[in-house]
Amino acid sequence: MDSDGTPVRLLLVEDEPELRGMLTGLFTEEGYLVDVAADGQRGLHYGLSRGYDVIVLDRRLPAIEGLDLLSRWRGRGVTTPVLVLSALGNPADRVAGLDAGAEDYLAKPFHLEELLARLRALRRRHLDAARGLPVPGGSLDIDSREVMIDGGVVSLSERECALLVTLAARPAQVFTRADLRALVFDDAGPEVVESYVHYLRRKLGPDVVATVRGRGYRLGRIR
Repeated sequence: MDSDGTPVRLLLVEDEPELRGMLTGLFTEEGYLVDVAADGQRGLHYGLSRGYDVIVLDRRLPAIEGLDLLSRWRGRGVTTPVLVLSALGNPADRVAGLDAGAEDYLAKPFHLEELLARLRALRRRHLDAARGLPVPGGSLDIDSREVMIDGGVVSLSERECALLVTLAARPAQVFTRADLRALVFDDAGPEVVESYVHYLRRKLGPDVVATVRGRGYRLGRIR
């Protein structure tokens, strides 16, 4: 859990059944909310359609190889920190993993306590960076829920901030209304997304959220 008691959402992409089961149990005991994908194709779907705080990714996967999967996530704007697990542990393999977009790389076999410690460190670094999340034309202080823009400060409500954080964390991704309802609004009524997009546009300018016709919304441009 985070320091405020909020559960941390973790995606585990691992094809080996025994290791997958053991890690799922370990992460759950540590307080993570765990989703599990046994192949690269399901991992791709989960990573693009659901919001996670951290991802643990095996390198050798069926359907889509691990580093290819990671590159696809990054190419679609997924910025979730990723720790790669791999039996390939020489320096060239580590460099390839980091160059593909991983934040950390741990060779198999590994000690479970080291894995957990690396995840904690990865999460801390990500939170430190996220507290000052850059948005087009300004920056968002997540702790205070304030956007610094044009020399001024605009305060956001909790839900307005959550919507902007979701969009800004993946600026290249188009979110459907159903995506945003699930990620931000706990599946509230269908009108809630349009209402909060309107609130953000009213406070930060009409271009802060871009409408992608027939698909949904993505981060736009703050004037």
